Amino acid sequence: MKNAERLANLALAGLTMAPLVVKVDPNLNVVLTACLTVYVGCYRSVKPTPPSETMSNEHAMRFPFVGSAMLLSLFLLFKFLSKDLVNAVLTCYFFVLGIIALSATILPTIKRFLPKHWNEDLIIWHFPFFRSFEIEFTRSQIIAAIPGTFFCSWYALQKHWLANNILGLAFCIQGIEMLSLGSFKTGAILLAGLFVYDIFWVFFTPVMVSVAKSFDAPIKLLFPTADSTRPFSMLGLGDIVIPGIFVALALRYDVSRGKERQYFKSAFLGYTVGLVLTIVVMNWFQAAQPALLYIVPAVIGFLAAHCIWNGEVGPLLEFDESKMAVVEGSEDKPSKKVE
Repeated sequence: MKNAERLANLALAGLTMAPLVVKVDPNLNVVLTACLTVYVGCYRSVKPTPPSETMSNEHAMRFPFVGSAMLLSLFLLFKFLSKDLVNAVLTCYFFVLGIIALSATILPTIKRFLPKHWNEDLIIWHFPFFRSFEIEFTRSQIIAAIPGTFFCSWYALQKHWLANNILGLAFCIQGIEMLSLGSFKTGAILLAGLFVYDIFWVFFTPVMVSVAKSFDAPIKLLFPTADSTRPFSMLGLGDIVIPGIFVALALRYDVSRGKERQYFKSAFLGYTVGLVLTIVVMNWFQAAQPALLYIVPAVIGFLAAHCIWNGEVGPLLEFDESKMAVVEGSEDKPSKKVE
């Protein structure tokens, strides 16, 4: 891990904890937290092999429709069923997901302090009565799951904003790290579709805002404010992950060419500008804003302007991550231990 990455991780951890001891302007907190999360997730996504999940053009085109169906389903559940019941079920679901995400997020740090065979030797556990179902894990993953279980338990019992944010940040980092758009064409299709999705559900219906306020789960980051009538500012995880995987693709494109991180810098700057513009407009109109309305044009616009200026539109559009490794090299497969 390079010094810049270490500093970003430390800054993100410090900024997350800071509101416990000092007053932090929520607008500044939103921008810094989101940008640091994207930065950390992008660098974690650079691996010897392409990310495990790659999106096709068809998946990108369907995504806004699938997201709309899920959003409307949640809206109807909260409307016709007990809000407490729905949130109780969702808490159980996110309890398991949270342990997995948080464990995976802190595992690289923990592994450095554990014996080598704890990191490499796999243990295979078969489900009782269903021997065909099995789970593979290492001793290091068990150790990493301990703090993950603690924070998930804390969130389930107290619903504290800090526990919510720690789990939310873990989801964001894992999403950016593990998901791949495959190509910039696919990324443009996805971002354009979600650009329309965000505008429609925020400006033309009460669905998005209603679900965000009712959904008591770590799908949004909470930033404490000094306003007792509005104790928290919110930022949806999608406003970090969706642009984040596009910015991460730009970083891996730079790495694949062995050049300086030029397109990553322009995409990351576009994300920062778009997020700042969202905050400015939100405070100007004192109303919720669809963040992707400002972030998507900024990210795509800054990257497009940069590659047009360099005369490299063709190579960028032809880049297909599924056909190449991000970095040359391979790792030996770990040994397995069956129990």
